[in-house]
Amino acid sequence: MNVKPRGIFLKSALCAGAALIAAPSVSGGSAAATTGGAAAGPVAWSATHGTATAAGTRWTEASDSGAPFSALVIEGELRNSGSECYSVWVRWMRDLVPGPYTKQATQCGTGSAPVNIRLGAYLPTTTGDLKVCRGNQDTKDCGEPVSLTSWPVTGTSRAAG
Repeated sequence: MNVKPRGIFLKSALCAGAALIAAPSVSGGSAAATTGGAAAGPVAWSATHGTATAAGTRWTEASDSGAPFSALVIEGELRNSGSECYSVWVRWMRDLVPGPYTKQATQCGTGSAPVNIRLGAYLPTTTGDLKVCRGNQDTKDCGEPVSLTSWPVTGTSRAAG
């Protein structure tokens, strides 16, 4: 019997295998990931548009579900110094497929609003970005998106020989 693996099964197997090998882990009770694609500690993020700035930190930690995948945690604040409304929007891309932007926080007028985002299953094939937009209805008037899933590269340098 000649059986050829179907693309979806092969893709699932590859993703599961890659996740088990590359999933960041947490040690010593720290909220920061110590292996895999994430940084060794919290990483700062910030995005601006008009009179609003959103800023905070992001990190990975053990998933609530007990799955072998990490959770991605993004915390911060949206501050507005003007009279208009501004919102924080996030988009996740899973396996190269972009999802829609979803609103995470809004501040109308002067003041601040908390930004608290948790992605329960942060897989090696997941990317995401965040942007600040004028208003609270859509993403038509926004600042530049910032990555939520690119991590600082650390390590030893290799001397040229």
